[in-house]
Amino acid sequence: MKQKLITEVLQGMLGTLNNAQLEKLQKVLEHTLFDKEVTEAVSDDMVAPNTKLLDAFLAAKRIEGCSERSLTYYKTTIETMQKKVDKSIQTIETEDLRTYLTEYQKEKQSSKVTIDNIRRILSSFFAWLEDEDYIIKSPVRRIHKVKAALTIKETYTDENLETMRDNCVELRDLALIDMLASTGMRVGELVLLNRRDINFEERECVVFGKGSKERMVYFDARTKIHLQNYLDSRIDDNPALFVSLKAPYNRLKIGGVEVRLRNLGKQLGINKMHPHKFRRTLATMAIDKGMPIEQLQQLLGHQRIDTTLQYAMVKQSNVKIAHRKFIG
Repeated sequence: MKQKLITEVLQGMLGTLNNAQLEKLQKVLEHTLFDKEVTEAVSDDMVAPNTKLLDAFLAAKRIEGCSERSLTYYKTTIETMQKKVDKSIQTIETEDLRTYLTEYQKEKQSSKVTIDNIRRILSSFFAWLEDEDYIIKSPVRRIHKVKAALTIKETYTDENLETMRDNCVELRDLALIDMLASTGMRVGELVLLNRRDINFEERECVVFGKGSKERMVYFDARTKIHLQNYLDSRIDDNPALFVSLKAPYNRLKIGGVEVRLRNLGKQLGINKMHPHKFRRTLATMAIDKGMPIEQLQQLLGHQRIDTTLQYAMVKQSNVKIAHRKFIG
């Protein structure tokens, strides 16, 4: 309790005293309170400061360009931690968060990747509080990245892709699969596309990626033909590129694409058929055929090249060929 009081006093003096003065103040407080008994009065006002700080953080992230989907994820993650720790944000310590992450993993049986995602969000939140002088030091600083085993995720084989195309009953589904397979775009980018966004002459279109960033993606000749056939068959006037199969022909949503592909995968016996798998397949294929990683990074719209490398899996047979070529 004494340390909590000292911390609150020091936080109150942030921006008024420099580091040397804060250190001196801390020593004086520790000496003065050494033989004193400190008790805490119960207060119902703790929730309000927590809520205000979280709202301020989310507002800052919104200005930085974070999507509403990401903001909702941040909000839920931080609020869940607050309820479990049950302390004022400004008095949360490293051990509180370590205990929370440990208990969360045991209770939810979460993977190391999930726990590290929570750690990253908490780190971003407390780092912002530190930068804005709401706290002296982020309690997440001493909680290091959670190391997870590197697993090679599945990609579609050439046979998988041809099987999908051969078994598409609807022109829309055929165009949708080709669009995902040839561009490597995110499913969230796909459902935002409009008819007017497509440049058939250049076989390209502009998509809006994460953080509302625009980038150009490209599709092949087969996709062009199948997309034109689908659009020519439409009888609706919805500007969306992909719509539902039945009236009132609403814009297709992410969930609709996922369900459609999942059902098709079950029919064809293709394991884990998911829209993001097309993106990973394109990345692997591009690396396998020698595309420079920097160009692939731009094509996929990744801010960091490390992310691009995580998507791409180089075939072992090509590693063997390269070894014989360059090493002997």
